[in-house]
Amino acid sequence: MSDLPPFELGYARTELRRKLVGAVLAGEKTATAGLPELGETPSEPGSRFVLLGYDDEPLGIVEVTESKVVVAGEIDEQFVRDEGEGFESVEEWRVAHERFYERPITPDTPILAERFRLVEHL
Repeated sequence: MSDLPPFELGYARTELRRKLVGAVLAGEKTATAGLPELGETPSEPGSRFVLLGYDDEPLGIVEVTESKVVVAGEIDEQFVRDEGEGFESVEEWRVAHERFYERPITPDTPILAERFRLVEHL
C-alpha cells in the first residue's frame, strides 16, 4: 500500500478535507474536479491511490474509473451530484470551486474531471 500515490482532497488539516474524505468513506463522493493549469493531470482508469485523511493518514484505497480534461461548460448536474458535496446546481459548483481555487472559472476553463470508487477501507 505504501507504494501507492496519495489521493488528496482539499488541503490537509482543514475541515474541508475532513468533509470530503468523510463523503468518500460514506459512498457519497465518487467524483472530483481539479485544474490542469495547477499541474493536475489525468490518471489512467484502474489506477489506485491511498486516500489521505485530515492528518494525511491513510484511510482507504480508491480506484480511478474515469479521468479526463473537459471545459467547465461541459460539467453537468450528474457530475456535480457525484462530487458528493451537496451542490444543487452547476452554478453552485462553479462558485464553490472559484472560492477554493481563488480564481475565476469560465465555461472555457479546463477542468480535470475524475470519477473513482472506494475499493478498501483501511
